[in-house]
Amino acid sequence: MNHRTVFSIFTIIAALSLIAPDAGAQYRTGYSELEDSDVVSSLKSHISYLSSVSLEGRGAGTEGEEAAAAYVRDVMEGYGVDILSGPDGDVFGISQPDGDTLTSRNVVGFVQGYDRNMFNRYIVVGARLDNLGKVPVTVDGVPGEQIYPGANGNASGLAMMMELARIVSANSMLFRRSVIFVAFGASTRTASGSWYFLNRSFGDSGSIDAMIDLDALGTGNSGFYAFTSSNPDMNMIISQVSSELQPVVPELITEEPFPSDHRSFYSKEIPSVLFTTGRYPEYNTVRDTGGIIEYGPMERELEYIYSFTRYISNVDNAPQFRQDKADARPDDKLYAYDQCDRKPVFMGNQDIRLFLVKWVYQYLKYPKQAMENGVQGRVTVGFTVSKTGKVKDVYVIRSADLLLDDEAVRVVAASPDWKPGRVNGVNVDVAMSVAIDFKLEKKGKFGIKK
Repeated sequence: MNHRTVFSIFTIIAALSLIAPDAGAQYRTGYSELEDSDVVSSLKSHISYLSSVSLEGRGAGTEGEEAAAAYVRDVMEGYGVDILSGPDGDVFGISQPDGDTLTSRNVVGFVQGYDRNMFNRYIVVGARLDNLGKVPVTVDGVPGEQIYPGANGNASGLAMMMELARIVSANSMLFRRSVIFVAFGASTRTASGSWYFLNRSFGDSGSIDAMIDLDALGTGNSGFYAFTSSNPDMNMIISQVSSELQPVVPELITEEPFPSDHRSFYSKEIPSVLFTTGRYPEYNTVRDTGGIIEYGPMERELEYIYSFTRYISNVDNAPQFRQDKADARPDDKLYAYDQCDRKPVFMGNQDIRLFLVKWVYQYLKYPKQAMENGVQGRVTVGFTVSKTGKVKDVYVIRSADLLLDDEAVRVVAASPDWKPGRVNGVNVDVAMSVAIDFKLEKKGKFGIKK
């Protein structure tokens, strides 16, 4: 085994452990830096640099924005993400009223999906790169400058995107579709970076199945929100992911908190979601500094957004932008369990616990190496009961150990047929999940309490 293989394995294991830190660390707020998790330490480092005085507010077309782009590129490349933009970013110009051209840039990263039938379909994760920069002011007759640091707007979203890219890259074998990460330049200039990406730079925008926009995610103690422009399919996916065990779930809102790059994707009829902690008193002011960022909630938001990204990258049928298209083929939609008029039935019973008792724990085999090493834990597995009653699209929602994960997936994937769920009298695909316990006991069958 060469050193690159060892590093990859270590990175995967480390990333999985960072996604689910210990419960005590997960829910503390205001703790000292000595108690920071690795994720929080990274988020702090990113936001500290991106909102520093040296970048002068990252104004569109400024040296500060260019330095921020170089930082995002270096970080993502260090995380093992393939960089599609050039050394200077994906550069574009914006004509100014005075005849000059403002030069900005996007930074584009790429993680290829594993499914040969789906890796040429894409999920785009984007975050605004620029902020308001600096403006001249006069105080008591003395000229000066005010810098708008933009710690929450949007160093927080950029930091979240980079950490999400790290985890997705380390766990790329869990993603059927490819994931593209974009730091959008000149976003404050009518979303110019995202328009350029869709209309000039990326030649396959018709293969983008969904867009995830990360903007202003640093004040989570005040709330965590998802804005989908009321897209029914995106709302359903958020509802499904939120129904799993998560440290925090977003509130679906129908009113857009502020404009952002998701609008460019909406205009292209690409389903999109804006994840944000909403407007805050320091929004677009010089007081938007690192001191207002709440890192404990950010870590929890990251876990949810990772789960959402993985889920939407693995669904068979991409979310539809227009409901009339979805209504034309309702049997191709993926429904949440609680949306069914008749829920899926296993061995004559709708109680999913019967599936665990009668099937999973009867045929689960404790991996020998895990047993020898004393490895235990709970693996949460997602799957789809198809409209024909077959179990398909089995994947790990929450990992315990790679050996335990593989065994849990194997047993669920081998399930006998179910009686399919129904909506409006039609058989439909239904998203399901189960939590499987691997327990080592001196007596009795593992996974079943005695």
